[in-house]
Order: sequence, then C-alpha cells, then structure tokens
Amino acid sequence: MRVKSLPENEITRIIIDHACRDWIENTSVDVVVVGAGPSGMTAARYLARKGFKVVLFERRLSFGGGIGGGGMLFHRAVLGEPADEVLREAGVKLTPVGGGIYVVDVAEMIAKLASSAIDAGAKIIMGVTVDDVIFRDNPLRVEGVCIQWSAVQIAGLHVDPIFVRSKAVIDATGHDAEVISVAARKVPNLRLELPGERSAFSELSEQVVVEKTGKVIDGLYATGMAVAAVHGLPRMGPIFGSMLLSGKKIADIVESDLRSK
Repeated sequence: MRVKSLPENEITRIIIDHACRDWIENTSVDVVVVGAGPSGMTAARYLARKGFKVVLFERRLSFGGGIGGGGMLFHRAVLGEPADEVLREAGVKLTPVGGGIYVVDVAEMIAKLASSAIDAGAKIIMGVTVDDVIFRDNPLRVEGVCIQWSAVQIAGLHVDPIFVRSKAVIDATGHDAEVISVAARKVPNLRLELPGERSAFSELSEQVVVEKTGKVIDGLYATGMAVAAVHGLPRMGPIFGSMLLSGKKIADIVESDLRSK
C-alpha cells in the first residue's frame, strides 16, 4: 500500500492557507467564549445550536479545563441532577451513585463536550490567550477581545496582539476570571471589583454559582468558576453540575440579550 504524501513546502502551504481562512472568517463573530472548560464548551455548544457564530479560544493545546484532573488526579468526576441532561445530550455515559448524583469518566466528558460543541458549529482555536478586551464608550461596553499566541506569552516576547470583534464575550477562564480581571484593571470606569473565590463549601457553591451566572457589564459575561471570582462565592471541587448548568444558563442569557438588540 502506497501512502500519499506531498513535498514539505506544499504541506506548509496547505496548512497556512486553510488556517488563515479560519482566522479571516472569525475576526468578527457573534460570541467569543474564552476557556474550553466545562462551562465554556457547554456555552459554546448551546449558542452555536441557537444559530450564533461562536469562536472559543483556549490558551492550552487541549480541551477540558479542570475536568481532566478529576479529584486529585483520580480520573472520575461527580455531578448532580439536572446537569446530567447536559451530558446525556452529548452522549456521555453516566453511572448513578444514588440521590440524583452521578459519576463520569473525565476523558469521555472532555472528548464528548468538545465534540458536541464542534458538531453544533462552534469554532475552537487552541494555543491562543485572550489578554485584553476591546471597549467602547457612550454607552460603556465590551465589543471583543485582544488575542495572542500562548507560546509568545510563555516566551516573554513583546509582540502586539490582534483583535476579534464580537457582540458578546463570555469569560469561562475559571478561578481567576482572567478576562474580567484584565477589564477591571485596564478600564477603571467599568467600576468592577473582583473579591475572588472563597474556600470550599460544595453544597452552597453548586447553587449560587448558577444563580449568579450572568452579565457583568454590557457585552461581557461570566460563567463557571469565573462567577465565583466575580461575586466572592465558595469553590466546590470536582463536582461539575453547576459548571454545566452555568454554561447552559449563560447561553440563554446571551441569546436573549443579542436577540433584543
């Protein structure tokens, strides 16, 4: 059997050609999601299914955020109803352990959440860090993000970013709420203060993270553990129900806001 191949320069040409088409296509989108963890991938899936043009930027070269570590590197995670329906829609197998609680394999959860977001039409680009936002005055709002290769930041090089315009930006970066934090620091008239997350109180946090999920300022939204950082809520550890439900809720909120404009 002869394996088809190409000269090296032709391989390079094809990669650059098709990658640049993706970049040009995604310089202006409806929604930018930042962070391919459980809430980010869930939000991207539901928004893409609703017909919005969605690009998700992930700074690492892998999906999953905090899912992959399970609980202290044990390859299982826990979630409670009704979040199981989010995973059932993605085809994830769930093992009931009683009282409306389920255990899942973290590799399957990561793979199928990512696959379902892509299949819904979301574009996921890895190895890209969002290091700033685009803002406008009168009225004050966020209208996109500044992006940089993660490798450039790791190398400590001074390279100017490029920009992606959007109607909504969703911070799904987790515990540090990285996008909202930089906006609070660099756009002081936003008058944002982030108290940071509190210590663990799982039962409470699973409820209040979902309840507090929503818009931070016009054009900028928080989901998942970014919500805890914004509102000073407790952390919950390797139970992921609120992460999934927060992602689904923020998709509904963003849809309502965008369709009302």
